[in-house]
Amino acid sequence: MSGKQIKLFLVDGTPGGLTTAEIPNWTGHVVTASRSDLGKLLSRDEAERTGVYFLLGDDELSETRCYIGEADVVGTRLKQHLAGKDFWDKVVVVTSKDANITKAHGRYLESRLIALAKQAGRVHLENGTAPEVPKLPEADVSDMDEFVIQLQIVLPVLGINAIRVKPSPKVPAESQESPIFRLVNIKSGVDARAQQIDGEFTVLAGSAVVAGFPPANPKHSPSTAKQHAARLAEYQRLLADGAIVITDHVGHVARDIVFTSPSAAGSVIQGRSSCNGRTDWISGDGQTFGAWESRGVH
Repeated sequence: MSGKQIKLFLVDGTPGGLTTAEIPNWTGHVVTASRSDLGKLLSRDEAERTGVYFLLGDDELSETRCYIGEADVVGTRLKQHLAGKDFWDKVVVVTSKDANITKAHGRYLESRLIALAKQAGRVHLENGTAPEVPKLPEADVSDMDEFVIQLQIVLPVLGINAIRVKPSPKVPAESQESPIFRLVNIKSGVDARAQQIDGEFTVLAGSAVVAGFPPANPKHSPSTAKQHAARLAEYQRLLADGAIVITDHVGHVARDIVFTSPSAAGSVIQGRSSCNGRTDWISGDGQTFGAWESRGVH
């Protein structure tokens, strides 16, 4: 795969402040801001343009809640959401540098982005309905689909994975996927398969996992107890959204699940507070994940 240049600009000079992102020769323009910086965003030219936007916030189980919308004048709609929606603490506004996104383009992008967010399954969508894809001229459809492809590259760089779906098989597999690793714990009924895909550790659908998360050991240290609670909350969230299903007292992964690390994955699927994922996940040829991860390092 060829490299990709993305230009980030910290408007306030701080990593937590207003940030813009662009790709050279791409007409799109992205700006992110915290809810507390909405006033600064509304004073910018982007707020006067037609575009789409994401409202993002975490719930008590650290699941990301997301609302995707479009507007003729993005700033006007965001003012309404400031009063009408409480869950969000971050906003992402997507517009065009050449101001060529029309209302129809915005509606098309909104529909496509909501569909991608559902496909990715990484956020809890707050949208009550999924708008139909509006009819556009063939050339415009091509332009907007390319616009979305570029957006799927930019947003993860900003830490926003709402529309980050599994990479297309058109991209050579060796550039994005690891071998398949397996973790077996016979006592707990665990037999899971995982793969590093596009830089993310992913437990694959069909894996057998624990059918219940054991309670914390009262003898655990405060730090271990805190970690156990975090793993339990993640397991419960995956149960609630259907990523893990229990059938006849057996747990299974219903769809691919992305974890922050192989250790986090191993802990959650085994019902444990901790796991050394770099040694416990092993490929078919006996190589540990850690050994594979260190390939080429001398």
